[in-house]
Formats: sequence, structure tokens, C-alpha cells
Amino acid sequence: MDQASIDPDRLKRLRFRAWHRGTREADYMIGCYFDRFHAGWDEAAVEWFEALIEEEDVDIMGWALGTIAVPDRFAGPLMDRMCQLDYVEIPR
Repeated sequence: MDQASIDPDRLKRLRFRAWHRGTREADYMIGCYFDRFHAGWDEAAVEWFEALIEEEDVDIMGWALGTIAVPDRFAGPLMDRMCQLDYVEIPR
């Protein structure tokens, strides 16, 4: 399944959840990650992200910052990309 076959409403819900985490830091990290990369995701990547955003913000941020070990279920190229943090854009 490619990006074109993923329900656009599903992606809209994911974007909303990515940008409304409860803390500004998590919003920028998770929201910017979604905005930068979701267009290239297939079904498996969307499912990975859906599972990821069910986790606590402090855990997601810890995994991305390398202060907490990444659980096996989230380890892989998508998390490796999240850990680079070069996608975060903070308005001034």
C-alpha cells in the first residue's frame, strides 16, 4: 500500500494528535517529524506512528534524544530518523 491509498482523514487525525501533545517541546518534536516525513510513509510506517503517539511524551522524547533505550517495537529506520532531530523547526 502506498501513500495515495492511505485515508486522508486518517492522516489529518494523526497530524492533529502529533501537534497537540500537551507540551510545546513534544509538539515541535512529534509534530515537525510528522509534517516533514509523513508524505513518504506507507501503511506500515503510518501504523508505526499511530502506535508511537499512544506512548507518553517523556518516553518518545527520551528515545529521540537518546536518554532512554528505544523499545524493540519502535526501533528501526523510522526511529533512527526521529533521533536525528534535524527536522524540528521552532518559530522565533
